[in-house]
Amino acid sequence: QVQLVESGGGSVQAGGSLRLSCAASGRTPSNYPMGWFRQAPGKEREFVTATWGSSSTYYADSVKGRFTISRDSAKKIVYVQMNSLKPEDSAVYYCAGRSGGRLNYGVRDRRSYDDWGQGTQVTVSS
Repeated sequence: QVQLVESGGGSVQAGGSLRLSCAASGRTPSNYPMGWFRQAPGKEREFVTATWGSSSTYYADSVKGRFTISRDSAKKIVYVQMNSLKPEDSAVYYCAGRSGGRLNYGVRDRRSYDDWGQGTQVTVSS
C-alpha cells in the first residue's frame, strides 16, 4: 500500500512563493505517476499539475507559467514550486498517485488516481 505525505503549505502574500513536497512510501511502480489537485471551500477538487512517465509534465491553464512540478525519483518525492501566487490559488492541496488499479481517465481526471495524501493548506492573502 502506498502512502503519500504532503508538506510545505502555509500562508503567503500575493506574489509570493511556496514549495510543496509529497513523499511516497510503500511499493510504487517505476515512474510512479503523481499529481497535485486542490480544493477550495465550496468548490470541486481540481487538477493542478502532474508528472507521468519519466519526464512528462502537465499543468492546468490557471497555473501554467507560475507552477513547476519536479520529482526526485530516488527519494520518491514530488515537488511543486509555486511562484507568483494569487489569492485564487488558496486551497487545500492534495498529492495523488496512480498505482494502476484504477481505469485511466486521463492525467487531469481525479478518478485516475488510486492514492491520496491528507492535504496541505495554502493561503494567499491580497
